[in-house]
Amino acid sequence: MDHALEVADLTITFGAAPVIQALSFSVARGSTLAIIGPNGSGKTLLFRALIGAVRHGGTVRWAAGTRIGYVPQKLDVQRDLPVTGKDLLVAKAAVARSSDVETDRALELVDLPAATARRPIGTLSGGQFQRLLLAAALIGRPSVLLFDEPTAGIDEPGQEQLYEMIHRVQRAHALTLLLISHELSVVYRHATNVLCLSRGRRCFGPPTEVLTPAAIQECYGAPLRYHRHD
Repeated sequence: MDHALEVADLTITFGAAPVIQALSFSVARGSTLAIIGPNGSGKTLLFRALIGAVRHGGTVRWAAGTRIGYVPQKLDVQRDLPVTGKDLLVAKAAVARSSDVETDRALELVDLPAATARRPIGTLSGGQFQRLLLAAALIGRPSVLLFDEPTAGIDEPGQEQLYEMIHRVQRAHALTLLLISHELSVVYRHATNVLCLSRGRRCFGPPTEVLTPAAIQECYGAPLRYHRHD
């Protein structure tokens, strides 16, 4: 199988309403697919279908031997709990049957000091917490990373640093990356392909073809200002 992922005629309903209908696309090994679109278009629901967390029609086929690391948009845990970042990593390592060495390696990959990981999660900044979640996803040595809005709640300088770190890890370990993002400038620079979901229209292709003023306006359903930097 030349692709890390092949999706054919995927249909997902939420309640009685279809959110995604007859969606087909593929993701090449080692590439980056960015998923964009307005709120309510089914981006996170698509991720949940890809990992088998929601029922769906159609076919989702991962390459044999695929190991998936998933970083959700938010973690359903109270940030004021007396839990440290290290506690979360140890729990993930136990599930993945990984060693302490691999936990330390994951922290090194995301440039998060061990002393920071030993702090209560409620004291971590938005960027530090996202790095912690990425470190947890890397435990178990995944071949594919799913990242739902990696820069949510992070200031602008931290956003660029986080994206650069994600792609550095991807290049170093030949990972296939699927990410949901609203940062179109970052998507344009880093994505191999873009999947734009919309209730009325969907687009799939390289950023130079999908991220055009006309296509973006049609996908988001509202006039947008667009400036292309040299």
